[in-house]
Amino acid sequence: MGFVPPDADRRLRAIGPVGDLPVALQRALDPDDFFEAVPQPGPKDWLNVAAEKGQGYEGFTRTATNRPNGSRQHIYVQPLGDFSDSQHALLRQLQQFGSAFFARDVRLLPAIAVAENGITERRNRYTDVTQLKTRDILPLLSRRLPSDASCLLAVTVLDLYPGEGWSFVFGEAILDERVGVFSIARYDPRFYDKPADPVLLLQRSCKVLAHETCHMFGVRHCIFFNCLMNGSNHLAESDRRPLDLCPVDLRKLHWSLGFDIVERYRHLLEFWRAAGVAGAADWLERRLAFIEGG
Repeated sequence: MGFVPPDADRRLRAIGPVGDLPVALQRALDPDDFFEAVPQPGPKDWLNVAAEKGQGYEGFTRTATNRPNGSRQHIYVQPLGDFSDSQHALLRQLQQFGSAFFARDVRLLPAIAVAENGITERRNRYTDVTQLKTRDILPLLSRRLPSDASCLLAVTVLDLYPGEGWSFVFGEAILDERVGVFSIARYDPRFYDKPADPVLLLQRSCKVLAHETCHMFGVRHCIFFNCLMNGSNHLAESDRRPLDLCPVDLRKLHWSLGFDIVERYRHLLEFWRAAGVAGAADWLERRLAFIEGG
């Protein structure tokens, strides 16, 4: 039997009891009409090919191990390889977005070279683009993990592959070691010979940065709502994911990081307004009004 989307009762159970929480947080965890149920997957979608049991809030709190403490507070982003001026600007935007999304300091490290660090390169037989091997990158990141890091995420403009037998991978992580890597190559419309679209590239890159970093805090794929933490098996499915977390995964992140829920939404609103993404800004304005009782 294939995947069956959870009903409303199961979705609420995944959020967990909220009666003892502050009022603003209770409202932030109320799905109301803001969050759609996860849809029935299509033939090539993630939930049709991957067996996902689902992770509710209470199960998460029993298993999560990467809860930042006094000495491990910072999220680090590690550029890998060469970046153009426009790509450097994107890195700075990712840093700003990450700081708003996780409500904590995101530190952008100086870029490190590919050739000098033993990272295998190859030419993809189908696209003829240069690819980097993630299984070489991840051990390198583990060795370079700063002592005050809650996690370290590398980003590159080059395409990635995990090993022979694979055509490509968008990214990969070692959750127990708190390191991961992703590529923006296939998020850029120019990869598919389409016109450049900096706003679309920004949205896609922000999604993957937040998604992979949440994984490193122990948040698994979401099967309850249409959510940033949904798994994706192809670019169209990734594009369908929203830019923020459903109540189940927002509560997990709040438990891990302990931010002010209203301030987080306000900072995200400021970011998307400045980036010119009206849809995201409008959603956040309505969400804030609901949380604050407007």
